[in-house]
Amino acid sequence: MKKLIAAIILTFVSLVIFAQYKMRTVDQLINRAEPGWPTVKQWIDSAKNKVEVLPVDTIKAKDVLYKTQVTTRSIMGAIVFSTGGMLIDNGWIRILGSGSAAMQRTLPDWNKGKAFKAFGDPPVYFLVADDAAGGYFAINYGLFGNDVESMYYLSPDNLKWEALNMNYEDFIWFCFTGDLNKFYTGIRWRSWKKDMETLKADEVFHIMPPLWSKEGRDIEKSIKKAVPCEELFSYTLELQKTLGIQKSGN
Repeated sequence: MKKLIAAIILTFVSLVIFAQYKMRTVDQLINRAEPGWPTVKQWIDSAKNKVEVLPVDTIKAKDVLYKTQVTTRSIMGAIVFSTGGMLIDNGWIRILGSGSAAMQRTLPDWNKGKAFKAFGDPPVYFLVADDAAGGYFAINYGLFGNDVESMYYLSPDNLKWEALNMNYEDFIWFCFTGDLNKFYTGIRWRSWKKDMETLKADEVFHIMPPLWSKEGRDIEKSIKKAVPCEELFSYTLELQKTLGIQKSGN
């Protein structure tokens, strides 16, 4: 009797785990009746800031969509499925998509090992974009507070995750039409457009002295060195731990 009960419990637990991590197929994720891409395309056509849509590999896009587990009816799913990513304002902001030659990082692969361990796991947050100065944009899924699905920005001038009071769709619209010079006050330098000409979309500027330090307050005097985005992100998280900076922006 005890063995039977144990077997039943084991079966139940297995079913729960399977249901938790069961992923939808690509066909289930592609919404042909109400695709989100026409909306994104309209936003791009009316954008005030320069938007470069990176070419998409349709076969790769299906795999990335599957790993991301969002439908193409959503703005995020539309961007993943229809673009290799997008570069905003001369490439200053990089919005992750399904990857391309110009930006090899994909949305789900960039998050694996950071926001979750394995594809299908629920993320604690979700990195969706970054900028040339070493700032990172993420959707909150509980790590930063109770405002789930709200956007946060890890700012290089204080190393804190700051609430942006907008969701992912609002963030994309802001990238297209917002006042980016105002948003990046104190983080952009006079020759940033010239310096962007040699920066790859999978790289960021490592700014020294760092912007969060007393010595780094005058960005015009700082040294800017291109480094892999992965390298600076890991370094930033280590700095947060070393300096005792909280994850929450609340």
